[in-house]
Amino acid sequence: MEMPLARFQNISLDQLRSISSSDHKVFRENSLFSGNCFGIGRRKWRNPSDQIKCLSLEQGLQPRPKPDLSRVHTDVKEVRLDETQVKKSGLRICSKIEKLVLCNRFREAFDLFEILELEGSFLVGTSTYDLLIQACIGLRSVRGVKRVFNYMTRNGFEPDQYMRNRVLLMHVKCGMMIDARNLFDEMPERNMITWNTIISGLVDAGDYLEAFRFFINMWEEISDADTRTLATMIRSAAGLEQISVGRQLHSCALKMGIGKDTFISCALIDMYSKCGNIEGAQFVFVEMPEKTTVGWNSIIAGYALHGYSEEALNMYYEMRDSGVKMDHFTFSIIIRICTRLASLEHAKQAHAGLIRHGFGLDIVADTALVDFYSKWGRVEDAQSVFDYMPCKNLISWNALIAGYGNHGHGEEALEKFEQILEEGMKPNHVTFLAVLHACSYSGLSERGWEIFQSMSRDHKIRPRPMHFACMIELLGKEGLLDEAFALIRGAPFKPTANMWAALLTASRVHGNLELGKFAAEKLYGMEPEKLINYVVLLNIYIRSGKSKEAAAVVQTLRRKGLIMRPACSWIEVKKQQHVFLSGDKCHVQTKEIYQKVDSLIHEISKLGYVPEEKTLLPDVDEQEQRVLLYHSEKLAIAFGLINTPEWTPLQIVQGHRICNDCHNAIKFISQVTQREIVMRDASRFHRFKNGSCSCGDYW
Repeated sequence: MEMPLARFQNISLDQLRSISSSDHKVFRENSLFSGNCFGIGRRKWRNPSDQIKCLSLEQGLQPRPKPDLSRVHTDVKEVRLDETQVKKSGLRICSKIEKLVLCNRFREAFDLFEILELEGSFLVGTSTYDLLIQACIGLRSVRGVKRVFNYMTRNGFEPDQYMRNRVLLMHVKCGMMIDARNLFDEMPERNMITWNTIISGLVDAGDYLEAFRFFINMWEEISDADTRTLATMIRSAAGLEQISVGRQLHSCALKMGIGKDTFISCALIDMYSKCGNIEGAQFVFVEMPEKTTVGWNSIIAGYALHGYSEEALNMYYEMRDSGVKMDHFTFSIIIRICTRLASLEHAKQAHAGLIRHGFGLDIVADTALVDFYSKWGRVEDAQSVFDYMPCKNLISWNALIAGYGNHGHGEEALEKFEQILEEGMKPNHVTFLAVLHACSYSGLSERGWEIFQSMSRDHKIRPRPMHFACMIELLGKEGLLDEAFALIRGAPFKPTANMWAALLTASRVHGNLELGKFAAEKLYGMEPEKLINYVVLLNIYIRSGKSKEAAAVVQTLRRKGLIMRPACSWIEVKKQQHVFLSGDKCHVQTKEIYQKVDSLIHEISKLGYVPEEKTLLPDVDEQEQRVLLYHSEKLAIAFGLINTPEWTPLQIVQGHRICNDCHNAIKFISQVTQREIVMRDASRFHRFKNGSCSCGDYW
């Protein structure tokens, strides 16, 4: 429905006023709303990109060998054809191209199109061009776009409005936004489809500010918008994380009577979720007249995004009970939630549902399964899922490599990395991060240095701060603290918090008080409100017997109002989460749990376990030192041993970095019980088995 221009102008201004002053600065710097952009009536305007030479349209094509005409079933003969014969031959080729595209045989269609390119005199109709554009979009082929567009231009094809929009869409979908904007500027006439195409392209490319600029100019020119336009702009507001702008767009949709449209509602749920307002997302979801699969997926993902994992899992079961069809995205989200919750039973159910609904071979969902099984120590299951995947992408390989690396299987991780290279796949920065972590965790220092140096030398990938942090950790694990410090000082960029944190951890493990203090001071300046930075230094002082300095750190924490939270661990048994605090006596099985802990302590003491006195959990209070033997990790493990079969591994989640005493005790417990214990703490994954840990006592 139409809206008066004056009314929308007011809304647009409200949008701008709702943006904070800091965002105004960003908007001005990007020249999005600079100048007189609110003039009435249509006017000529140009983008900054007008001054950019369109290389992709002018650089030309490399010569290609002539196609083997014997493979093409046409009646083209190597004789001089008259005009009628040329026309008939061209029609036959065009007809075959169209049939191939309709059968999704895009590459074969382009093989035939090459005959037209070489001859150069065949006339091609609108329907053939339309389907060639479809082939370009299907292949996401930049070269294909250039070939089709050059042929159209060279043969004097005069497109109508529909074909101009199709050509624009072809450039947008293939990521050629500079060319697309030039085409847009040169179009003699633009309609709603034209504007939606260019705005969607800008949003997909992450250029949200420019999308808003085009949005305002669209209203100046045609004074209208449809459902797709507003849904796209709501996505843009989500990308900018500007909830005030998103609310203005929500208001605009309500005034236009499309506030409960399915596409608008799903976009609003996503926008409110990404802007941190899960209540707003829930409100929009409840108001949806028909809750679609996309709507359910959006609200579940929103809860998961903000850490409401159990609520997201409950929403998933509501979705299942409502009878709405679940897709592979639904199962992928749930599997990732199970990864966070360490919920093996729920993950198995999701895996079964994935197969039952016909998505057992979906690459996204299978990759999520590989990630889940890898992280929770079931590397054999991860490898099994990976092996059955008919198609594997780099993300799948990265998940498997990270899984092997996280649990101390560095050699296996390196073997997978070599397989990637042998298969001709190009590793990315995530691949190298997983491989370097594997080298660090497994103590493969020489191999780690070789791979680190090969990043820029052989693969043209510039190491990022996260890669430097891995190498600092690798050096720190070897006790080479001076070399680790030199690597920080020699980095080609300003050291990040992760790099200093890696050095601080190394200093704590090796008891280097001076270097640890220096790293902690750097972290204080970068992250003054992050509790863990203070507590790691506090641990260094305590272990070094520096009680006066430790007391000073505690006073600093109190002055800043940073509270040490109680340590918390949880374990899932029979699909039920059981949460424990240190010294917790609220559980219905408290008596049995404490008796089991006492029994375990007695048994492991025979093997040489001695409780540590100089230890402090990273972010819990001193009072918990009195319940050292009953830290939350020990209680969760005791509960798991009581309530699970002997042959099953235990999976524990710890909200803090595990303390030295518990880490030492759990190694002994895994030995006396012959149970595998996988724990994820705030630092990393630990896999305890037969008296040792996959972290090599470095965390």
